[in-house]
Amino acid sequence: MWSDLQARYLATQSRNILDLFEADPQRAGDFSVETGDIRFDYSKTNLDSEDRAALIALCDVSGLAARRDAMFAGEKINETECRAVLHTALRNLDGGPVLVDGADVMSEVLDTLQRMGAFTDAVRDGRHAGAGGAITDVVNIGIGGSDLGPAMATLALAPYHDGPRCHYVSNVDGAHISDTLRGLDPKHTLLIVASKTFTTVETMTNARTARAWLTEGGGDPQAQMAAVSTAADLTADFGIPASQVFGFEDWVGGRYSVWGPVGLSLMMAIGKEVFAAFLRGGQAMDMHFRAAAWQENMPVLLAIVGLWHRQVAGHGTRAVLPYDQRLARLPAYLQQLEMESNGKCVAMDGSTLTIPSGPVVWGEPGTNGQHAFYQLIHQGSDVIPCEFLVAAQGHDPALAHHHQLLIANCLAQSEALMRGRSLETATEMMAAQGFTGEERDRQARHRVFAGNRPSTTLIYPRLTPFVLGQIIALYEHRVFVEGVILGLNSFDQWGVELGKELATSLGPVLDGTETTDNKDGSTASLVAFVHRHCD
Repeated sequence: MWSDLQARYLATQSRNILDLFEADPQRAGDFSVETGDIRFDYSKTNLDSEDRAALIALCDVSGLAARRDAMFAGEKINETECRAVLHTALRNLDGGPVLVDGADVMSEVLDTLQRMGAFTDAVRDGRHAGAGGAITDVVNIGIGGSDLGPAMATLALAPYHDGPRCHYVSNVDGAHISDTLRGLDPKHTLLIVASKTFTTVETMTNARTARAWLTEGGGDPQAQMAAVSTAADLTADFGIPASQVFGFEDWVGGRYSVWGPVGLSLMMAIGKEVFAAFLRGGQAMDMHFRAAAWQENMPVLLAIVGLWHRQVAGHGTRAVLPYDQRLARLPAYLQQLEMESNGKCVAMDGSTLTIPSGPVVWGEPGTNGQHAFYQLIHQGSDVIPCEFLVAAQGHDPALAHHHQLLIANCLAQSEALMRGRSLETATEMMAAQGFTGEERDRQARHRVFAGNRPSTTLIYPRLTPFVLGQIIALYEHRVFVEGVILGLNSFDQWGVELGKELATSLGPVLDGTETTDNKDGSTASLVAFVHRHCD
């Protein structure tokens, strides 16, 4: 299967993407798909219709439809942890019952959403206040999925903020909590501690520091702390009233959790009605994913393009380039979503994967990246597939000229990656500037762009809550499709465990209660350096 696809790639490797447009005047339409408010254009890749058909065939070979249906039905497709995968239930506002072990979970989901809304309303309208009066600031303390999702979405939906200011603390580095709390009033600040088990070391360390700051500053911990956790006993011990604790089940993975209680800080910023629009965007993408034929299915098409670039063509990285400043945290969010989900080397059956797993995902907003790493993208020795995102309109009509320039840059970059610049053209340019002979040729070679570098573009009318919901759900399902086709479990994350275990064991070594006798020479010498400079 994969060898056949790689043979197809090698046979067409030198083909120019521009030639595909010349051969097919309808290519832009044929290699694009729309659903709801967004359009995905993958025509600037080196895929032809036969390549696409061969990739789509992987969906049937891998049993994607059955696996998809099993996920939505609440079956325990996370087989290494024996769990269902039902983040989709959190946005299933009117989609009917969802069963786990024969019980419908939607009543609990909707009840929790209602409780979140009631608490949010009370905070936003001042009925639930701090020691000094109305809550003006919310600090979400979490890490990983308990931080990246709400932090990304809160920034993305800044035009819809009409509630308290939201801040996010994740790093156990004391600088993060210190810098965040500086300037806030402890009598007007609500702390949200987001940890499913309420034992996450980084989160609980920051939470204890924040609680001390709140108490010492005259705040009321009973009124000014909330928790996103299922550990009711531990949240009670921490002093958080049960009415301010919002739990979610183990069938919601951290990196997929922004749709539920983990999104409480986002709801505080935008209100429960706007938060519901965000959920409905995700639900709309769910419905599309479940109903659309593979060739018209946006998550499937996004996935097969990714598989072609990584597993077939061997490109090791993927750049996510949102031409939308408010999506500045999207690349970091997708790093976790994709790399924690599909960064595996073991198949579902326990065998070693025979092909590469997920790529390195990275990126920054345009146009900033153009003045940083685009040099490597355009002229570096490695091909880096790019995924552009851009809105047709911004949120401020008075700055429409800014947005037009932004769009022009986005479209120009994808066109430049495809077109490139030949040596002949570069030589003519240098000659026109007065260069001659060997110097003309030398200068020209520095201005050659190989071109034929692939990119996709996701375009939408405006970054609304509904559209953001569509985008996040699109990428979630893309990860799922790639994982199914690769034959791995996208919903566990054993790779994060070993480092945690060793960090715990190093605590007594660093505080001097244990020696470094059982540590390697490098670790022991680094610990000695720390001791030498902290004594």
